[in-house]
Amino acid sequence: MILLTGAAILTFFIFKPFLYVLVLAIVFVTIFDPLHKKALARLPNRKYLAALLPTFAILLIVVIPLIVLGTQIFREATGLYASLTHNGGTSALSEHITSSLKSITSFSPIPLDLSLDINQYLKQGLGWAFQHLGPLFANVAQALIEVFIFFIALYFLFKDGHRLKTTIINLSPLQDSHNTKILNHLYMAIHSIIKGGLVVALIQGTLVAIGFTIFGVPNALLWGSVAAIAALIPGIGTSLVVVPAVLYLYVSGAIIATIGLLIWGSLAVGLIDNMVGPKLIGRGVKIHQFLILLSVLGGISFFGPVGYLLGPLVLSLLLTLLEIYLTIKREAVAKIQKP
Repeated sequence: MILLTGAAILTFFIFKPFLYVLVLAIVFVTIFDPLHKKALARLPNRKYLAALLPTFAILLIVVIPLIVLGTQIFREATGLYASLTHNGGTSALSEHITSSLKSITSFSPIPLDLSLDINQYLKQGLGWAFQHLGPLFANVAQALIEVFIFFIALYFLFKDGHRLKTTIINLSPLQDSHNTKILNHLYMAIHSIIKGGLVVALIQGTLVAIGFTIFGVPNALLWGSVAAIAALIPGIGTSLVVVPAVLYLYVSGAIIATIGLLIWGSLAVGLIDNMVGPKLIGRGVKIHQFLILLSVLGGISFFGPVGYLLGPLVLSLLLTLLEIYLTIKREAVAKIQKP
């Protein structure tokens, strides 16, 4: 047992640099498992080709669009930062906002001294973002290695995932029925997080970008991406981006655009959670929204960006284990009380 524990600990630290990549690979394999099963049904004697097809599908559907979108977002962000650095584009707006606030606060019985420099605040915010995103773009070699490992892991998980599942069930000290229950709950949790979280967030981010483009908010693609990230936070969502944009249009004097964006944000964006979300989630794991919020925020704080997935998955695993524990306890009590 000592040798086994020591080897397991060493293996964990060996795999630790690629732990997040492997977790993402498992998530994508779970989501694209129906496609793999269809390919396997049509190619029963070519398991290698059946594993390659969903791997290339993930490359075409997910990775390449993300690279193109990320490049365009980075260009918009750098262009915005450059314009702010050279004090261009928002000086007039800053003066207009300051004069508007002074006119509003002039009716206050308490004298208020307000000064607002939009350029300075945006430069500080974007400077902080570039400071934290810089290492991500600078370390290209490590990113390429992780992408390579991601696709290799995808291929072998599609090809030999069933063997891994059987091995986990055989090694687990729990009953096979309990192990199957745990895996099924994690499977449903992954689908709930992806379908009810990421897909809805992407839809909301797209609608925000469209609305910003229609009503004249600059850098619509950049802010739409920020809205998609904000939409991952349950209970808060895209309001973190839409509300400041509405205020931006109002203080800019575009009253009609302000009303239009307010209606767009309330109807086209706000109703997505209530209409599209439940249909995409389906029969997912039912966890209280407050617990999901804590698991998402805590997961991101503890694991980093991938914590958005790991936090709810760990919570789902805990709740499933508690349910199994209560079942075992009730069975034990029933055996004791049985004459």
